[in-house]
Amino acid sequence: MEIIEEGDTVLLLTEKKKKYMVKVARGKKVHTSEGYVDLTELIGKRYGSKIKSNIGSAWTVLKPTILDYVLHYPRLTQIIYPKDLGYIVLMSGVRSGSRVVEAGTGSGVLTTILASYVAPEGKVYSYDVEEKYIENARRNLENLGLHEYVELKYGNVEDGVEEREVDAFILDVPEPWKAVKSAYEALKDSGVFVSISPTIEQVVETVETLRREGFEDISTVEILLREMRVKKGMTRPVHLMHAHTCYITTARKILREE
Repeated sequence: MEIIEEGDTVLLLTEKKKKYMVKVARGKKVHTSEGYVDLTELIGKRYGSKIKSNIGSAWTVLKPTILDYVLHYPRLTQIIYPKDLGYIVLMSGVRSGSRVVEAGTGSGVLTTILASYVAPEGKVYSYDVEEKYIENARRNLENLGLHEYVELKYGNVEDGVEEREVDAFILDVPEPWKAVKSAYEALKDSGVFVSISPTIEQVVETVETLRREGFEDISTVEILLREMRVKKGMTRPVHLMHAHTCYITTARKILREE
């Protein structure tokens, strides 16, 4: 049984299904359109408990998952959505002990997810050309206790990387085809290449380059997510859906013929 203590971060789910992630502190209040709650009341309660706002709105207190944390990161750049994150992790084969090069740290969402998978024996080497993104990611990783599994590096992977024999090479950059050679040099035999692109023109250029540079098992997908409104006798898809966010291209390094 895990008890909420002062200083813990909790996820508040309101009666109208809005979410607020807050750090518990005595005397601190969280104000919303559904009233407010005094966070002092949470201390000593179990996760999953119900509390009521000052106007009677029933809220649930949940323990945040790593996905909850990353979805609340400051959005300095476009983030990778949950529907795409899961596919990327699965196709890359990343697991505990993996060594991964990532390019395009950005808001640090994918960096954080990768770090949680490679821990405690693996490492993520995350490159970006913007110092502000690197420092923002560093703060987020430190807050989650994942910084030791990530080496944040300033640089452009088009010019090559220091790492060799890595398990996966993941790109979220504007011109991924320019980094395909770097990926080939860094990957171990049969290692996995992943590229995330918003436009099909980027995909075409990247796939053509992969074919020339010693990659096989090349695949590009687009993942669409449609949520359901579930109510007895009235179940139907919701009117708004998470449609196009990006194209995901994957490939495997093969040995070039002599």
